[in-house]
Amino acid sequence: MRKSPAPDRVSSEWINELLLGMRLSGLNYRCIQVAPPFGIHFNNGNRCAQFHFVVHGPVTLKAGDDCLRLDTGDAVLLPRGGDHHLLSSPTVESLDIERIDAIPLCDGFSRVDECAGATKDRQAVHLFSGCMQFDLGGMHPLVSMMPTIMHVGTLLSRYPEILPMLEAMARESRLERAGAASILSRLADVVAASIVRGWVECGCSDIGGWVEALRDPRLGKVIAAIHRAPDHPWTVAEMAATMGSSRSVFAERFRATLGLSPLGYVTQLRMRLASQWIAEKDISLEQVAERLGYGSQAAFARAFKRETGRTPGAVRGSASGGGAR
Repeated sequence: MRKSPAPDRVSSEWINELLLGMRLSGLNYRCIQVAPPFGIHFNNGNRCAQFHFVVHGPVTLKAGDDCLRLDTGDAVLLPRGGDHHLLSSPTVESLDIERIDAIPLCDGFSRVDECAGATKDRQAVHLFSGCMQFDLGGMHPLVSMMPTIMHVGTLLSRYPEILPMLEAMARESRLERAGAASILSRLADVVAASIVRGWVECGCSDIGGWVEALRDPRLGKVIAAIHRAPDHPWTVAEMAATMGSSRSVFAERFRATLGLSPLGYVTQLRMRLASQWIAEKDISLEQVAERLGYGSQAAFARAFKRETGRTPGAVRGSASGGGAR
């Protein structure tokens, strides 16, 4: 008789299935050389992730109340981007990155050289930064649960394969070899994706019920099914059958783990996907409604406003605000 997969393997399969939908694609990249004292301000809004790699440091990363010293070889991902600073010291004032002269090297890639003041005692700091479109598809609920700063250093002992990629980034950042800009940007995408994957596989620290549900073999099976087909007309009975339990046991377990009812979760997922597609995808509102299983655009619009407090048209109208920095 064939043995059933171990619980850890089963839950891992659901996590892997959801990770297949992850997309990290670079919008722009910068190689930055700057002499202390310096401060660089980044703010790409909350629709883009920001990746930073310290080729030669140190540098201080400040994001809200978080302040982190980064040394040579460190890399971080800010999954929600937002307002943050790279500083030679925590008290230095910063200048917006858009106001610093940059030399375009190729499409979406530029070089910033502000190290004229470097001396033997004030060595230049060399950084690589990438603004990325972070698309998790059906996994979008994870983004709001992620830390403000995700540090690669916390993953290296468990995922040593990341280290050679960081070393390759350091070599390519000199931009002396043909195609270095392209290779460097692709390496950054892979490292950033590895940071996200490692964080999920390591248990996502203390983020609560969503990943706990994925790691439950039976409940994770339901979550994966919902994310695989958000347009399906789900019922509590059908979800309970997928889990292999009674409706009452399933509903109680679901709410205890995720903090909302099964049907409430389905609606929330649909509206998150709808918000993403309305704002970022070139598809009609009618197509959005159809993708999410609504019989008409009017029915979708009512559900969307009930859940988000805004109409789909209002969201689409404001979607042009905020750009890549």
